[in-house]
Amino acid sequence: MLSRVADSLYWMSRYVERAEHTARLIDVNLVLMLDQSPEFALQRWERLTDSLLLEPPEADHDITQFAHQLTFDRDHHGSIMACLTGARDNARQVREQLSSELWEQVNRMYLAITHARSQQLWQQESHALLRQVIDGLHLFHGIAESTMSQGEGWQWLQLGRFLERTSATCLLLETYFSAYLRSQEQEESVREYLDWVGLLKSCTAFEAYCQVYTADLQPARVAEFLLLSADFPRSVRFSGMAVQRSLQKIAQSTRVRKNTTVSRLAGRLATSLDYAAIKEIMAEGMLEYLRDIREQCGHVHNAIQRTYIAPPLESLLEL
Repeated sequence: MLSRVADSLYWMSRYVERAEHTARLIDVNLVLMLDQSPEFALQRWERLTDSLLLEPPEADHDITQFAHQLTFDRDHHGSIMACLTGARDNARQVREQLSSELWEQVNRMYLAITHARSQQLWQQESHALLRQVIDGLHLFHGIAESTMSQGEGWQWLQLGRFLERTSATCLLLETYFSAYLRSQEQEESVREYLDWVGLLKSCTAFEAYCQVYTADLQPARVAEFLLLSADFPRSVRFSGMAVQRSLQKIAQSTRVRKNTTVSRLAGRLATSLDYAAIKEIMAEGMLEYLRDIREQCGHVHNAIQRTYIAPPLESLLEL
């Protein structure tokens, strides 16, 4: 597969995952605002922007307007609109690699949010609109799985999806546990309970967590489930394993040697999660562990670019 095609598939999938993640965070925070004072609501939105690596809203900023900006502002690189635009632009470059149903779904989602922006539906239908985006992006993955041959192109979609998810979930955990560790000596309150509910719902994990631990929301258990679960598809461990599998499949279908830097880095990432224990992580430093996983994700991404997308001339001559 041409490196240009692989790169477009990879980034299309990353943008789709990023748009869905952002839409879910906005939706959860808008709903939880109904149960919190304006002061706590602002702190929650600051945490949301930290988890997306964005600038927080000003203290006197209208939160609803800020959420509108995160949804529709085409010039805001982290907005849902910007992510869907990036996904559609990359999909257009590789239409021959996509099924017609998948291309139509990408285009449909882009046109839907563009229409909502032009019709100013936000004030009356913000929750319904965000749910439409989330459901539409879930449908994207279902259509891809049902209509595409699961060869190299499919593996690039999976690679982009799960590498983005690994990094995003780590950063979300980091922001929540950073706030938790700062206020650890304070008594547990309704606000803290809502924080853990918000974190789990931000990962569509509340019901899945309750099936394992009931509704007893203990920080260590929340961290263990979202970080180390081998079965939950949004956990960091599950996503890291998926990244390694996709890279192994891509290596098998190309002339790239298996023992490359990217394969070793992906193996190290998966191993870091496979053999970890939550008690050891929390005792040795939760935030440091999460930052290390995110740093490893960055190394894997850079190695993917050097190995498959824009390899140096020396490596091409070795093939």
